Amino acid sequence: MKTFIYLIAILCSTLTFAQENKGVTVTVEIPNLLNNDGKVSAALYDEATFMKAAPLDASETTPENKSVTLVFENVQPGSYGIITLHDLNSNGRMDFEPSGMPKEPYGISGVGASFGPPTWGDAKFTVEEEDITIKISM
Repeated sequence: MKTFIYLIAILCSTLTFAQENKGVTVTVEIPNLLNNDGKVSAALYDEATFMKAAPLDASETTPENKSVTLVFENVQPGSYGIITLHDLNSNGRMDFEPSGMPKEPYGISGVGASFGPPTWGDAKFTVEEEDITIKISM
């Protein structure tokens, strides 16, 4: 019986610890889309994966009223960057002009994009202990 009570106590403390490390919710609002065509996606990166590897998490939705809200849950404190894409033709990738310029609207978190491809320095934002909302213009 003591062993059973001991196991229950360990289980309860483990569950409490897991709940404490739950992370926060990062909400991405994009209010200024050109239209309601296609899909809008957002990808969450850390510095090691930004523009180099698969995102840590991704979210996609269909626009309504020329806007979308995308949510990332259980994000741990740290530095992150978000890249968004309005995939107008729903082909699952960004389309480019022959000159190399994007045909479809995109945006990044942080201070905003400078001329050229997105950089970590432009996109970086900090997640702390509170849920946050980020507005991204495309």
